[in-house]
Amino acid sequence: MTAEILDGKAFAAEIRGKVAEHVTRLMADHDLQPGLAVVLVGEDPASEVYVRNKGIATRECGMKSVEHKLPADTPAEDLYALIDQLNADPSVHGILVQFPVPDHLSETEIVSRIDPAKDVDGLSVTNAGLLASGQKTMASCTPLGCLMLLRATLGNLSGKDAVVIGRSNLVGKPMAQLLLRDSCTVTIAHSRTADIAETVRRADIVVAAVGRPQMVPGDWIKPGACVIDVGINRIPAPEKGEGKTRLVGDVDFDSARQVAGYITPVPGGVGPLTIACLLANTVTAACRINGLDEPEGLTA
Repeated sequence: MTAEILDGKAFAAEIRGKVAEHVTRLMADHDLQPGLAVVLVGEDPASEVYVRNKGIATRECGMKSVEHKLPADTPAEDLYALIDQLNADPSVHGILVQFPVPDHLSETEIVSRIDPAKDVDGLSVTNAGLLASGQKTMASCTPLGCLMLLRATLGNLSGKDAVVIGRSNLVGKPMAQLLLRDSCTVTIAHSRTADIAETVRRADIVVAAVGRPQMVPGDWIKPGACVIDVGINRIPAPEKGEGKTRLVGDVDFDSARQVAGYITPVPGGVGPLTIACLLANTVTAACRINGLDEPEGLTA
């Protein structure tokens, strides 16, 4: 058996298309243009690329893009004042502060300052608590994208055995909660899990989000399972020349592909879904804030 490779770029394009269609309807029917504000503190090159790409994707979907670039030495009070201003701005429906931030700033405090209704990254304690209690919430972008891809690939997820490798607040925990909502039987595996290989082998769905390159070999995978690899790791690539690197996931793609039924590649798998779901969350937030029906197919 050779797994079907799931094309994250193509699926992300489908999500963005749905977002753009809903934005068009909102503007035509309600004169409402969803707005996303992104705040960048400092000059981290990777963060600058992410922010630029988010702005481009936002505008391409017909939404308002607001970008604030602050110096690396910006005091916490000034950043909080900007967040308060965006919280109060009726034309802004989603707020994202690009992480990492300089050491003198607290990511936890920043997230807690954002209005949970505009927390389109789904990182606040409020949104995490709503998710855990089964209530309407704003789901984290990467887990939401994984869930959408799983639904599109497998259909009804009810009754499937799922293993999430990793217990981070960003991916592992919300991913497990989303799978529970879809009536999967869910196990969270981590560094202290006894016989993790045997735990993974029984899973119909494997979501790897642990941050260890090629940790999951093919002989951990149940034949026909759907493998979602969230990991993005750089490893040496001497075949490309001295000092060169390449991107790999948390799953050993070559061996897992020989066993799994479906598998995401790295790069080109989960990565593109994150920005697409950020846009989806922004449209959802705009609808909720204005008391309108939520967009179908874009929420958990």
